[in-house]
Amino acid sequence: MNEETIREFVIAGHGNFEKVKTMLLENPSLLEAAFEWREGDFETALQAASHVGNDLIARFLLEQGAKLEITTAAMLGDVEGVENFLLQNPDLIYAKGAHGISLLTHAVMSEKADFVHSLILKGAIDGASMALNIATDIGNLEVIKVLLEHSKPDVTWKNFKGKSALELANPEVLALLEAASHA
Repeated sequence: MNEETIREFVIAGHGNFEKVKTMLLENPSLLEAAFEWREGDFETALQAASHVGNDLIARFLLEQGAKLEITTAAMLGDVEGVENFLLQNPDLIYAKGAHGISLLTHAVMSEKADFVHSLILKGAIDGASMALNIATDIGNLEVIKVLLEHSKPDVTWKNFKGKSALELANPEVLALLEAASHA
């Protein structure tokens, strides 16, 4: 299997469900294949789906036999699955997915405020600024409140599109963010 095919499959894993299905049918060995973007920065299609919150592709790849990781379980809001990972290895609270994206950031995509809060209390505070940016982009007020109350996110942190949470916020969220940045 060549690197370009793996790259194409991983890129599709971010959001092209039909291409993922077609490529996997043609080449089942792609399921666990990882593309190396930079030295030491590997990504599978499942990790790609996970860090962008694409539960449709993630669930499909898991159904096909891809190995579940704690970050994927967090993105899917699988509280029990995450707890099982942490029982086996408490240091996974500091786990990072592809591109070094934190467990907290993946959990935010589940949109479960209680779940996000429980992970923060266990020590999952890495990536709070990215997590806030994503929660703001999603517009989940409860998750935003948890992040602002229990972590120290930078409301001016910019995502890969150059947008901060302040720039992504609707008026209600903007008031919360501005209050937090002055506290």
